Amino acid sequence: MARIGGLGFVTAVLLAGTATGALAQSATPGSTTVLDAVVVDGTRWSDTVQRARERLAAIPGGVAAIGGEEPAARAVPTLSEALALVPGVVVQRFFGGNDQPRVQIRGSGLQQNPVERGILVLRDGLPINRADGSYIVGLANPGQASLIEVYRGYTANRLGASVLGGAINFASPVEAGTSVSAGGGSFGAAEVSARTGFDSDRFAGSFSIDSSRRDGFRRHNGSRRTSVGGTIEAEISDSVTTRAFIGYTDLGFDVSGPLTLSALNADPTQISLGPPTSLGPNVERDRPRREATQFLIGSRTSIVLDDHLFDIGLGYTYTEDMFRFPVSSGVRRTEGGDLTGLLRYAYQPDADALLPLFETTAQYSIGSAERTYNINRAGAGGPAFSRNDLDAKTLSLTAGLNVPVGDAVTLSPSLSYTYATRGNDDLWGTATRPWLGFTPGGPVLSRIPAVDTSYDRSYSGWSPALAASWRPDESNLLFAAISRSFEPPTHDDLLGTMGGTPNSSATGFSTPDLDAQTATTVEIGWRGSYETWNVDAVAYYSWVDDELLSLRDSSGSLLAAVNADRTIHAGLELGVSGEIVQALTGRLAYTFQDFRFDDDPVRGDNRLAGAPRHVVHLALQYAVTEDWDIGAALQWVPAKTPVDNMNTLYADPYAVVDLKTEYRISEAFSLYGAVTNLFDKTYASSTLVLDQAGPGQAVYLPGDGRGFYAGIKARF
Repeated sequence: MARIGGLGFVTAVLLAGTATGALAQSATPGSTTVLDAVVVDGTRWSDTVQRARERLAAIPGGVAAIGGEEPAARAVPTLSEALALVPGVVVQRFFGGNDQPRVQIRGSGLQQNPVERGILVLRDGLPINRADGSYIVGLANPGQASLIEVYRGYTANRLGASVLGGAINFASPVEAGTSVSAGGGSFGAAEVSARTGFDSDRFAGSFSIDSSRRDGFRRHNGSRRTSVGGTIEAEISDSVTTRAFIGYTDLGFDVSGPLTLSALNADPTQISLGPPTSLGPNVERDRPRREATQFLIGSRTSIVLDDHLFDIGLGYTYTEDMFRFPVSSGVRRTEGGDLTGLLRYAYQPDADALLPLFETTAQYSIGSAERTYNINRAGAGGPAFSRNDLDAKTLSLTAGLNVPVGDAVTLSPSLSYTYATRGNDDLWGTATRPWLGFTPGGPVLSRIPAVDTSYDRSYSGWSPALAASWRPDESNLLFAAISRSFEPPTHDDLLGTMGGTPNSSATGFSTPDLDAQTATTVEIGWRGSYETWNVDAVAYYSWVDDELLSLRDSSGSLLAAVNADRTIHAGLELGVSGEIVQALTGRLAYTFQDFRFDDDPVRGDNRLAGAPRHVVHLALQYAVTEDWDIGAALQWVPAKTPVDNMNTLYADPYAVVDLKTEYRISEAFSLYGAVTNLFDKTYASSTLVLDQAGPGQAVYLPGDGRGFYAGIKARF
C-alpha cells in the first residue's frame, strides 16, 4: 500500500459558472476576485463562464476554452471528439473508445507509448497526474465538464505546470435541474449519462454519473468506463466561498495492438499474431489490456479581502492501474496515492482588470506507490519478477506581474521554480528473476540474474518568462513572449523493462540516469475578432535540450529512455470561427508541427517520429430550422507522418468525414444522430513510435470504420 505524508501549497483554481446558475471550477487567473453580493441568478457563487473566457483570452500566450459552442454528438463524448477543434492540441486515436489516445501539445511527451507525461491534466483545478507527473489519459472525462480550459506552453506555469506542453483543466458544473442522455450504435457502443443539482440561497450542489462501453471495431477491442462524482459549494460569508468535490472513475480496455501495412489494408479489424506472421506482438496469445481506477477528493476555498485574494486547496487521488503488456514487458501493476496542496495569492487593485496585478502560487505534490511486474503467460498473470516502492515529490513555485504600460500595453514577467525527487526502492530481494520464452516446443520457464534497480534522483530548475501584450481595441490582442520550460522525468522514464521479444519476457530493467528536459520558447500571437469572425493564432519556436525519448526496438519492445541532445520544436496553432452565411457557421483548427533533431550524431536533422506535420479539423453547423441542426466535420492529415526517428517508415495521409444532427422535440427533449467515417476510409489513426523501424513491422493502429450512432437527451 502507498505511504503518503506531507502537506503542500499549490496554484489556484478558480470558480466560474453560467448566468443560469451553472458553475464550474475554472483555472482562469483571478476569476474569484469578483463575487456578486446580490442574489439574482446564481452568479454570486462565481464569475460567469463568459467572464472566465474573457480572462483566459487576456493571457498573452496559447490558451483556449471549449464548452457550449455546439452540442455534443454523443451522450458520452470521447477526448478526441472534445478536443478536436482546439488548435495546438493533437489527439491521435488508439483504439476508438475512452482508452488512451496519444495527446500531445507542442510535442511534449510525444514519444511515450502510451503518452503518460508532458501535460498537467486537471479536474476542477486539482491534478489527476501522479506526483511524478505521469497520468492515465483515459481518466479525463470531457462529458462531465461544462468548460475545458487549455493552457499551452508557459501559460500553464501559474497552474504548477512548467512542462513544454502545458495544462488542460476539465471544469465540472454546479447546476440546478436534471439532465439525462442515452445512446448507442455501431461496434456495440452503448452509453448513458445523468446529472442533477440544486441551487439554494447559500448552498449549491451537483451529482453526475456516466457510463460507456463498446465491443470495438476490431477483434480484442472492447472498452468500458464508468465515472461518478459530486460537488457541494457553499458561500460561507460575503468574502469566503468553499467547494468540496469527490469522484471515482473505473476504466478498462483491450489493447488490440498494431498491424503491418499489408494487414491494415487487407483487414483493419484483425489483430497481430506476432512472428512469423509479423514483426510485432502476439495479441492473440498475450491479450494485452489495461484496467485502472482512480478515486479523487478535494476542496477549494477562496477568501476575498478587498483587493486581495487567497485561494487554498487540497486534493488526494488514489489510483490502481493494471497494464497487461505483451510478454516482452509483462503485467505491470501500480497502486498508490498522491496528495496535492496549493496556495495562491493575487493582488488586484483594479476590479475591472482581466488579470491581477500580482499573483504568486505554490504547489506541492507528494506520492508513493507500490509497483509489481509479473510475466504475461499467454494472457494470464505468471510469476512475479519485480517489486518496487516508488516515491515522488514535486514542488512548483511561481510569481508574476501584469503591469499596465499606458492604456493598451501590458508587460507580464514571471518566474517559476521546480524541485522534484524520484525514488525507487527495489524490494525484489533475490539473486534471480524468472524468465519465460515461447518456443516451437512450448513455453520454457527459467531463471536469470537479478540486478538491483534502486535509484534516488533529484531535479531542480528555474523557468523565467517575459510577455508583452498590446490591445489596440477591445476586440484584438497581440502578444509576444519568451519563456523557459523544465520537465523532470517520470518513473515510467526512469524504470522500464528491457530485453524482451515478441516471444520472450524481459531480461532486466533499464534505470537510466536522465536529465530533466528543458526548452527555450519564443512565440507571437494574435487573438481577435472582426464582425462575426474570431481568430486565434500563435506561432512558436522552441530550442529543446535533453528531450526525453522513450524508445522501442524493431519488434516494438521497450528500450531504455534516453535524452536527445538538441531538438527543435516549431509550430503554428490557428483557430478560426464564425458565421459563413445566415444560419451556417464554421470552425477551423489547424496545427502545423515541425519537430526535428538538431545535428544529432545518429539521427541528423530527421523529423521526430509520431508528429503529424499538418493536422486540419473543419466543422460546419447549419441551423435548418430553429429546432433542427445538422453538422459535418473533416479530420485531415494531408502529409505522411514518420513512424521512426530514422525516418525510414511513414504513415500515409488520410481524410475522414463525420456527420451529425440534433432535433429538439421540445424544451425538455431532443434526439441526436451521427455517422462517423462516412466514406468508410481505411487508415491508421495513430502508430507506434520507434527509433528504428524494420521491414514488415507491425506499427499501424487502424482507425474505426463507418459507424452509426443515435440517442436521446432530456432536461428537466
